[in-house]
Amino acid sequence: MKTPSFIFAAIFGLALGTVSAQKKNLKEKPALENENSNAIESLLNSQTFEFIATTAYAISETPKSIAGSGYSVTFSPEKIVSNLPYYGRAYSGMTMGRDKGMRFKGKPEDFTVDKKNEYLVNTTVYGENDTYEISLSVNTSGYATLSISSNDRGTITYQGEVKYFSE
Repeated sequence: MKTPSFIFAAIFGLALGTVSAQKKNLKEKPALENENSNAIESLLNSQTFEFIATTAYAISETPKSIAGSGYSVTFSPEKIVSNLPYYGRAYSGMTMGRDKGMRFKGKPEDFTVDKKNEYLVNTTVYGENDTYEISLSVNTSGYATLSISSNDRGTITYQGEVKYFSE
């Protein structure tokens, strides 16, 4: 008779401990989100960070995995450097020859950071031969969606994440 009572007490104790641990995790999550949110906000406001691309989405094409290929965009107050591939449609005025991808560098103009549900960074870069409108949406975990539109090419979107960058 003691054995069933002991087993019942042990199972009840384990179940109670599991419920208690879940409640603790739920209470810790908002604090962690606030900490991440503050870190992401200060990172974006510093204007010195790197977007590392993992997937490219061209209009009317299937997504392409580019994870681990070293494709990125580095942001700084003095210069934005893009080293991304380009898949999509080129408009008139493009020179024939080998495609150089979405590679450009230039000083960011009108750099803004707004926060609604996510952080939204907008800026314009005037490259040597084209103008690039950059829109970066970042959630509190650092995952981001980058859209680049230019005069000579169709808009392309990349998914990835933002990280600290030091020159």
